[in-house]
Amino acid sequence: MVAGPVAPGTGWPGDPATAATPVAASPAQVREFAGAAATLAELTALQSVCRACPRLVAWREKVAAVRRRSFSGEPYWGRPIPGWGDAAPSILIVGLAPAAHGGNRTGRIFTGDRSGDFLFAALHRSGLAAAPDSESAGDGQRLIGARMVAAVRCAPPENRPTPDERDTCEPWLTAELRMVAASLRAIVCLGGFAWQALWQPLGHAGYELPRPRPAFAHAAEVELRRPGGPAALLIGCYHPSQQNTFTGRVTGEMLDAVFARARAAAARA
Repeated sequence: MVAGPVAPGTGWPGDPATAATPVAASPAQVREFAGAAATLAELTALQSVCRACPRLVAWREKVAAVRRRSFSGEPYWGRPIPGWGDAAPSILIVGLAPAAHGGNRTGRIFTGDRSGDFLFAALHRSGLAAAPDSESAGDGQRLIGARMVAAVRCAPPENRPTPDERDTCEPWLTAELRMVAASLRAIVCLGGFAWQALWQPLGHAGYELPRPRPAFAHAAEVELRRPGGPAALLIGCYHPSQQNTFTGRVTGEMLDAVFARARAAAARA
């Protein structure tokens, strides 16, 4: 088994890229490639091979090469995590960034870690996921009427992207929002970082932004208008991190209530 990131097009389940997929190596190329992507499939392929942030590239690949002892016999994805789920979702779920030994290992956001266990159990109870757990790419899990993305697509050191890294990644999220806006009726933001990171992409994707910008809070709601298109309800939700779930800051019942509200918004005409 080769330690380190998986090469595009070498058989990883669900890999959207091939050896011929262009690689963005700078913020300017991220903007260029994201703006030129013609389809969601092309966009996710481009996202999955991006190398525009040197610090994040070095970290995600180091983690994939060294690996955690409990996963030492497993291959690591070690690349950016593309958006995943329904291609025409009514609900979009936005997280912070992949976990070093979760999404960075499995190639799918909120997959293979305790946060994902907590989140997918709630999604399954809410009818938004086919199974109550998400263990690995190719495990048969699928999202139902929902799509999941990260504000920053690479695992960051100490789970803390820099403002420049957030801004470099922004065009990927903007392009994805534009492509799903016609079907979108609700956006669930997992945590304050995702809440703050979403405003600029929302504006670039054509949504009218409220002034002043509402502060993040659990169960906070903002009605987002988009001229010529449907409105979407933005809902804040505490991040299902182990710290939050272990301390009871966020519970299964709290997540259930957020996703029930999102489903109610998604049912609007």
